[in-house]
Amino acid sequence: MCHALLQDPRFFALLLEIDRDQAAQTQAAGCACEGRLHCANYPRKPRGCLPEFRSSFEQRFSFCCASCRKRTTATSVRFLGRRVYLALMVVLSSSRHAGSNSSAALLAGLAIPLRTLQRWRTWWADAFVRTPLWRGACGAFMPPVDLGHLPASLLERFIGADAAARLSACLRFLTPLTARTRSLQAAT
Repeated sequence: MCHALLQDPRFFALLLEIDRDQAAQTQAAGCACEGRLHCANYPRKPRGCLPEFRSSFEQRFSFCCASCRKRTTATSVRFLGRRVYLALMVVLSSSRHAGSNSSAALLAGLAIPLRTLQRWRTWWADAFVRTPLWRGACGAFMPPVDLGHLPASLLERFIGADAAARLSACLRFLTPLTARTRSLQAAT
């Protein structure tokens, strides 16, 4: 279904544009201390990126407050937290891998170690379902998402004109997991 998007330059451009918009919104909102946010992007070495987009995906949009010097990182559809693989790789690879112990074609085609896929599957089954994002949103999905087949069963719940629209909607749903929120920053 969505796996053709891994080779689609238009989809990578769409993800970059979504992240630029989210970064602009983050910067416009300013810091919690009401200071001005200055660009302080940090480098990433993304795996699973098309070579022609690698240079556009080698930075995570982030900001530093001119007053208090605290970092504010914009949410992202390109990166899922601190993982080195792109978010779309984590979602798509995990959805194909869900329910199987090994898939030689998948591993060979995506160059993702089996241990990494198993770790992602464990994350979806254990850590993801305990996140505040999922606990707050799981009741909104009718029929309920099959937790045994995450993230494939979650991806199936998003509607759109095509696979790109469905996957980008899923990635937008996951954005709260990609950066620390202001409430978490204030608590620490």
